[in-house]
Parts: sequence; C-alpha cells; structure tokens
Amino acid sequence: MLSEETITAIADELVQAGVTRTPVPRLTARYPEMTVEDSYRVQNLWRQRSEANGRVLAGRKIGLTSRAMQMATGITEPDYGIIFDDMVLDSGCTVKWDQYTHPRIEMELAFKLNKDIKGPNANIFDVLEATEYVIPALEILDSRIEMEGRTIVDTISDNAAMGAMVIGGNPVRPEVVDLRWVSGILFKNQTVEETGVAAGVLNHPAAGVYWLANKIAAHGDKLNAGEIILAGSFTRPMWVYENDTVFADYGPLGTVTCHFE
Repeated sequence: MLSEETITAIADELVQAGVTRTPVPRLTARYPEMTVEDSYRVQNLWRQRSEANGRVLAGRKIGLTSRAMQMATGITEPDYGIIFDDMVLDSGCTVKWDQYTHPRIEMELAFKLNKDIKGPNANIFDVLEATEYVIPALEILDSRIEMEGRTIVDTISDNAAMGAMVIGGNPVRPEVVDLRWVSGILFKNQTVEETGVAAGVLNHPAAGVYWLANKIAAHGDKLNAGEIILAGSFTRPMWVYENDTVFADYGPLGTVTCHFE
C-alpha cells in the first residue's frame, strides 16, 4: 500500500487537475505497486477535499458494469465514484465543452432512493423496495488522468471518470416497467451512434446498486435515502466535441438531451 503522504499528494494533484483541465500522468506508470485499495483511498480523500470546498454529496455512480463498457476500456470489474450536487444537470442544458477533459457520453438509468440500502447482504429486492423512482440519464465522462493505458486503479482514483449527469424523461416506479428491457437510442447531431438495452448492466440495472451497497459496507458506509445512484452504462462511450448536440431516446421513458458549446 502507498504511504499516506503519497495518497495525499495524488489527491491534491487530482483536485488541481480538475481546476486546470490538464490531466496528470497515469498513476500506475508512476506507482506500479498501487492497489485498488490505494485508489479508493485517493478517491475518498479527493471527496473530502471537495466537500471541504463546499461541494455536497448527491449520490454515487457505478461504472464498468456492462460488457460494452468493459470491452471499450479493457477493464473487467465494476467501480464506483461520487456524484456531487453540482454534477446533476437537467435535460435541455447547454454545457461548456472545455469544462471537461476528453468528454464522452453514456446512456444510463438512475435510481432515486427513498430508503437506505445497507450491505453486506443487500440484494435486488432491497434495491427495488428502496427506490422511489427510476429516471433516464446521460453521463458525461471526464478525465483528470491521462487515458492511454489506464487501469482500474487509475479510473477509481479519478472518481470513476465522473464528470456530470443529465437527467430527464419520465420518472417511473420500478415495478411499473421491466427495467431489464428498457432500451435506448443515442444520437449525436441527428445521427444514431449507439443503441442498447438496460439488461446489459449485470443482467439488471438494479444489480449494480446492490453491488455498490455491499462493496461500501466494508468501509462502514451505506447508500442513503435521497441519494441518486447512476447504475452504469449500457452503451459504449461516445466522444463529443464543441457544438455537438446529444439526444437520447428511451422510448416510453422519454428523452434526455444536452448541447456542448
């Protein structure tokens, strides 16, 4: 494990990278002995730094839960990160492209909780019972660490590449629709770029939520009522550039859109 001094230096580096929009050199190239546990230590300290600067926790994101994303990244285990309230945007928003580094877009479902979910033995029924509603979302991926050759250790340290999320469409109770069969069409500038089905996320999008509850239980943490949980992408990441308009069609669950300027 890395020393506390090194963990602190990395976390401070990433906070600064978020301000300057300049990715830092890959951590695993500089610290080949760095472990997954080290990377979550970095992420937790980055979270503390952010909260000390006034940011407020809104929820969590789960990443790398679908085969599409694992094939796209070469990383085969899920990870998670933090969502602050300033990362939650409304459909129809315009965002500055250069606010992010190498921005990409994914289609996901988000779970808004009205009950706590506590591991280590949480299951899909706990998630469905604790969910107030499910809502379509887009995730804007960001990178504070250079992308070439990244491993899961780099990605976790980088808050699982979380930039922002855009929510919209029609909130639904989880028992109203078969969440496995929620499908989506992702457009960029009126061209279909990606399609997918929510079952691509661990066979059920709620599976990632209880995976997360069980994962963080080892650190004495739990998912809290009021949090929004971004459950993982069922499409590959789509690159976006200045002046691109993104439109996601979730069928009966409605649409989500954003524009980059």
